[in-house]
Amino acid sequence: MIAYLAKRIGRSLITLFFIITLVFILLRQMPIEGYFENFDKLTDEQIQVGLEQMGLTDPMPVQLVNFYKSLLHGDLGVSRRYRANVEVTEILAKKIPVSVQLGSLSILVSLLCGLPMGILMTKNKGKFFDKLGTLFIVFIQAVPAMVYYLFIQLYGTTLIDVPLLFDVSKPLCWILPVFSMSLGNTAYYGMWLRRYMVDESTKDYVKLAKAKGVSENRLMKSHIFRNAFVPMIQYLPTSFLNTVVGSIYIESLYSVPGMGGLLVDVVKKNDNNMVQGVVLLFATVGVIGLLLGDILMTLIDPRISLSKKGGGR
Repeated sequence: MIAYLAKRIGRSLITLFFIITLVFILLRQMPIEGYFENFDKLTDEQIQVGLEQMGLTDPMPVQLVNFYKSLLHGDLGVSRRYRANVEVTEILAKKIPVSVQLGSLSILVSLLCGLPMGILMTKNKGKFFDKLGTLFIVFIQAVPAMVYYLFIQLYGTTLIDVPLLFDVSKPLCWILPVFSMSLGNTAYYGMWLRRYMVDESTKDYVKLAKAKGVSENRLMKSHIFRNAFVPMIQYLPTSFLNTVVGSIYIESLYSVPGMGGLLVDVVKKNDNNMVQGVVLLFATVGVIGLLLGDILMTLIDPRISLSKKGGGR
């Protein structure tokens, strides 16, 4: 287990290195306006002095080494256009808690709705509830998300009498964004749990248990659901962390002061340092999610050994 973790952490660090390096190089190819506030009002001499002070006139390898030195000290630079001369880490520190709360609530709703839906669809295979659940899953996957997001905002705000713009201090304002963010994961959890449970119900140990007179409810709860849930475990951390980081469209739609809307704003303002910091955070979250998924799967199912060949992804 320790050897596997060491290898996975090493691979994760290498992956992050390549992602961060690629983003760093690509952003350095962008127009220099992204590094200056009120760029149009600056003279050529002021721009040149500013570039020298930021180290942007140095060769690319030198810039990259300096960036990683600052990164190791937790310094992501300062925002130039989004919030002039404010530390990127300071801005992120204020945005992350909102997305954490919003994402955590949406994942909780997804689990509370998606897992029971998958179980009920399995119990009623081919019947009305199974067809109804399938219709919901197909709708969520087939219809562009922005379409039903807009309908939820348009009619939901009128139904529960809340303003269009998000207000952290008002509990009612959390309902529509959380509900919207939970729909995709609810359909995902329900669909895959049904699939895995149907597969499990056809296996020999289930047939043997039925022949011995084990009740359907006990069989469903103690064996089929437990074994079917294991393959889903590895995806939970990734979906959780990605949702916590924030849904770009939903946070922008409701003007939620979180990470999703932040990415849109900094891209629009061409704030290269901020874009770099947000992408770094997103990449780190994704890599950590994959690693946690494998670890969690081994804790739930001791039959899986990550130390053996083929044990991990």
